[in-house]
Amino acid sequence: MAERVRIIGSYLSPYVRKVLVCLDVKGIPYEIDPIVPFFGNERFSKLSPLRRIPVLIDSAVTLADSSVICQYLEDRHPRPALYPADVAERARARWLEEFADSRMGDVFIWRLFNQVAIKPAVWGEAGDPDLVTRTLATDVPAVLDYLEGELPAQGFIFGAVSIADISIACFFRNAAWARFAVDAARWPRTAAFVERALGTAPFQRLKLFEDRLIRTPVAAHRKVLAEMGAPITAETLGAASPQPGLMPI
Repeated sequence: MAERVRIIGSYLSPYVRKVLVCLDVKGIPYEIDPIVPFFGNERFSKLSPLRRIPVLIDSAVTLADSSVICQYLEDRHPRPALYPADVAERARARWLEEFADSRMGDVFIWRLFNQVAIKPAVWGEAGDPDLVTRTLATDVPAVLDYLEGELPAQGFIFGAVSIADISIACFFRNAAWARFAVDAARWPRTAAFVERALGTAPFQRLKLFEDRLIRTPVAAHRKVLAEMGAPITAETLGAASPQPGLMPI
């Protein structure tokens, strides 16, 4: 059996979700300290100098970037593979992962989810409705237009589920919490792909925790997850009050 790893980060983060889906596909057990990154203490800052999640810790290494973590898991546990064997396809998979993490993260997390969820829940601040309106009118359609040309009409991008499929699908969970759904008439391939990907067993297993947490105050996340039987760590690197991250958003 594979070594159990420790993950630091919230089930509500698309970047944590990406890693947890990869762990599930590969059959790697984990325990999780489900902190929101803004609530990390000084020990968390030492493990994640940019104060971002997820963090992975095992007997060999500590890593604090979702893409680096997923590539490490692939190298250390190559079967089942989540990256295509063909060199060109593998490069394309990495590009789509980067597009998701960078562009989709900016649009769906910081311009949408941040405004309707993170600002009110973490900072007690109102979101910017004008930014949300502009994002839905311009940025979101541009992202979906690109995806519509990249995604298959059926199945997944490289046949079997890959890091590209997982990375893209992750952001649509948060988009849904921001009350956004893909218009299937305008972007039929994307809408069908999202439904297929989020319907796979690894995403569905996480959904149980996510749906409960999105309705739960941040301070109660750990308690609620323990009651639900999530694999919670014995100790936490969470702090009582939030502080901003080091990187601009």
